[in-house]
Amino acid sequence: MRDFLPEDVRHREYVIGIITRVYERYGFEPLETPAAENLETLMGKYGEEGNQLIFKILKRGEHEASGQADLALRYDLTVPLARVIAHHQAKLPRLFKRYQIQPVWRADRPARGRFREFYQCDVDALGSTSPVIEAEICGAVSEALTELGFADFTIRMNHRQLLTSMLAWCGVPEPLHSTALVAVDKLDKIGPEGVEGEMQARGVDAQAAHAVLQEFARLREAGFDAAIPFDATGQEAFKNLGAIASLAQNTPAANRIRFDPSLARGLSYYTGAIMEINVPDLAGSLGGGGRYDNLVGMFLGQSIPACGFSLGLERILVVMGERNMFPPSLATTPADVMVAVFDAKDTPHALRVAQMLRASGLRVMVYPDPDKIGKQIKYADTQGIPFVAILGGDEIANGTVTVKHLAAQTQTIYDQAAAGAAILEGLTHRG
Repeated sequence: MRDFLPEDVRHREYVIGIITRVYERYGFEPLETPAAENLETLMGKYGEEGNQLIFKILKRGEHEASGQADLALRYDLTVPLARVIAHHQAKLPRLFKRYQIQPVWRADRPARGRFREFYQCDVDALGSTSPVIEAEICGAVSEALTELGFADFTIRMNHRQLLTSMLAWCGVPEPLHSTALVAVDKLDKIGPEGVEGEMQARGVDAQAAHAVLQEFARLREAGFDAAIPFDATGQEAFKNLGAIASLAQNTPAANRIRFDPSLARGLSYYTGAIMEINVPDLAGSLGGGGRYDNLVGMFLGQSIPACGFSLGLERILVVMGERNMFPPSLATTPADVMVAVFDAKDTPHALRVAQMLRASGLRVMVYPDPDKIGKQIKYADTQGIPFVAILGGDEIANGTVTVKHLAAQTQTIYDQAAAGAAILEGLTHRG
């Protein structure tokens, strides 16, 4: 959980602004939910490891001494969305497309790009089982990353039903599927031998564990042309992946999707296609998601098809910072111009001129103290403010203002009404 200084906040707002605009281009509407949820709402939705990472909130007031928890901080934005759908179903359209950009909390061990408080940038569609949903979601997140300047990302895709069928075909009994998938989800971190060993430690037969890793290797090499010897459910799942990949060729996700049979995604609520976005220089992912057709039913009592994707803001910022991807034009100063005054009695004039300049579209700071003019200019220079508007007795009497361009070491006198346009012109052409 971190503090964000002005430059950090500007970078965050820049990224959030682009992601928001792209999501809205695809017809998604904004939604917000509270930071805290009932503990029972969150428990049991994220798998065994997820349950351990939930930040629990102890009971308060007269119940404080019990040491029990009844609330928890949001672990993700998907489960709260499912609760919202169940609670407000009558107010929402049958096909509901929403985006949500808010912080979530996990009691995790901090690492590069991994924090205990972090923002997720979610986009979800509820009410349809069509593969068009997955294709458009892949298109939306691809367009967002492309506009941010990413060119080397890949969307890894798999299907939970395909995974289930493959585990069964390889000899992993159904009661061990969930625990086996926890191990499979660590393939990128601990490698094939590590996964095989962990599967055995979790009770999977050594021969079955070895067969799973062999099947991963075969399917990964064959890609979407792979032969699927599993049951009908697995074959249908693979057909669904092919349909999504084909439709996605008509979106900004064209040529981004790769079939990865080992992709598991640890969250237990996924029921269909699952996706993850990776870049070469980040061990984890920039985001992930998938179809979760049964989650809303846990709250509503009836199934509503749903699919979503979450971009991880913090990891995007880490990679963009390391690659120097933020545009040079991104504001890095508190103001475009600072208004300086010689005498405290002239402050009302300074405030009026500042408002005139703001009305021109400038960011304006008024220096509050009647310090020596050299000290005021030095302050503007150290803050990176490019222009200083100086108001002395002559300027006030004549309705003018002296504008000093610090980098060029020039100064020009303008009518107060014309100063804003002149400074804007100078900002446009300063080099």
